[in-house]
Amino acid sequence: MDNKNIIMILVAVVAIIAIVGAIFVSGMFNGAKETATTPFETEFMDGVFAGNVTLKDGKQKFMHSYVDKEHKITYNISTVDNSTALMDIYSVQGVTNPEERSFNGNDWNIYFTEAIPGNDSSAKDNNTMNIIICQSQGKKQGYLIYMIVDSKSDINSTGNEFGQAYKDFAQPLLESITLKESKNVPKINEEFGLSEDQFAEQMDLIQQIKAGNTSALEGVQ
Repeated sequence: MDNKNIIMILVAVVAIIAIVGAIFVSGMFNGAKETATTPFETEFMDGVFAGNVTLKDGKQKFMHSYVDKEHKITYNISTVDNSTALMDIYSVQGVTNPEERSFNGNDWNIYFTEAIPGNDSSAKDNNTMNIIICQSQGKKQGYLIYMIVDSKSDINSTGNEFGQAYKDFAQPLLESITLKESKNVPKINEEFGLSEDQFAEQMDLIQQIKAGNTSALEGVQ
């Protein structure tokens, strides 16, 4: 089995988490609950953001980016055929133990993680971004919401479902979401530039690693 492709996957995941993801700095609850809301609609998902949010990038059909300038939050929402496989890949990078919630008949896995802008490990701790990843897998496609909280945001969080970022922003968003089936959904293997067989091989390695078989990475530099 060729292990080279797994490097590509893991490096790509690090980049994705660095750009799209992050966990919340510790803090106490503060501020009043948001009253302003912003509705949005895409081909695959409709919902309502808490706060004043504007579209940042809607050029791609199945990936949209929104920004809350007041609170320095970026929301990236997307769909792919197999979001569960993507989260399995993330788990190798330490994104694990999701909270499980159901809203509007949709089951969501909610992850809390963190990253440094640009994946620069030499950056100061106060530059750490905070993120909630919300993932839901339907019968035909999966859905992803990345809520990225800038290090300079005025929102505090405890890094779990009790924090302000989740209670006042992420949960109200999930409660408003309507998921829609769409045609020609991006395939996860194509997102990584692999054939279906190649991707299946890499996922087999990922499952071995998750099971504790570190020898699956032998020979990988």
